[in-house]
Amino acid sequence: MRRPTIADIARQAGVSKGAVSYALNGQPGVSESTRARILAIAEEIGWRPNSAARALNGARANAIGLALCRPARILGMEPFFMELISGLEGELSARSCALMLQVVRDHEAEMAVYHRWWGEGRIDGAIVVDLHMDDPRIPVLEALGMPAVVVGHPSASGSLVPVWSDDGAAVRETVQYLAALGHRRIARVAGLPKLVHTAIRDRAFSEAGAELESCVTVHTDYTGEEGARATRRLLAAPHRPTAIVYDNDIMAVAGLSVAQEMRLTVPADLSIVAWDDSPLSQVVRPPLTALSRDIPAYGAHAAQLLLALIDGTEVAALEDQAARLNPRGSTGPPPA
Repeated sequence: MRRPTIADIARQAGVSKGAVSYALNGQPGVSESTRARILAIAEEIGWRPNSAARALNGARANAIGLALCRPARILGMEPFFMELISGLEGELSARSCALMLQVVRDHEAEMAVYHRWWGEGRIDGAIVVDLHMDDPRIPVLEALGMPAVVVGHPSASGSLVPVWSDDGAAVRETVQYLAALGHRRIARVAGLPKLVHTAIRDRAFSEAGAELESCVTVHTDYTGEEGARATRRLLAAPHRPTAIVYDNDIMAVAGLSVAQEMRLTVPADLSIVAWDDSPLSQVVRPPLTALSRDIPAYGAHAAQLLLALIDGTEVAALEDQAARLNPRGSTGPPPA
């Protein structure tokens, strides 16, 4: 079945398409009785305005864009983005605003998407995630003039408005907690080194563990496969760590499986801490000690700031609540 058009309304009402346009847009040029008849027919056949056409005429698109430079297969497994999107949708749906989502292969493709969406009037603004060191997207977005909010640290967001939290403080709290339990060899299975938040965590981890016997970081691509591979290398080393911190829960669960595969008991032989306290961290056994943060709130706050920008309101950077350590059954003192 095809979408009802203005031509269909005009045919049923016995008027011109121009008269229908006047009536639907509340403009003079038709009598009130004709306007009422046209509106009734439009309702009856299910006609709705074409948002793309309205945008091209200067009207609001009532949509924001989010392009993700991640493999699509990973998005289905990584709770972070699903929770972020749920927070975005919660705010946007209340304003009858849609979320346009597209997975892209690289930053060049991402910027091409934003140029097309913005140029065609399909979006009113965008959410930008996964800030990189010297991120090439920032100057392009600044020049484009499109309202945009960055979910990331202000040190790399340029003039764009950021929503962020102190990852360094969370890392320091974690290392101090593990050290207090008696751990002196702590490793971290991290994400992509080119990401700003990874670099911030790297620096905080190195500084917090400076007085430990061993403080090692291994970078991965956030997948369970790479997390498992990194864990095997760490646990096969002559002086293996007694605690490992993972940059997401997918890798932490994979690390737990590797420990069990290598006949190590968690937490008696190895303590495990995960970032992003999704339900996944709580259903495994033992449940994982995790750095908990309200990810849907990040999405909601980013959407609120972006909608305010689109409305012409001046907004400032928002520091959200830092992740907090939630101890569970996967951490304890190191083996004697």
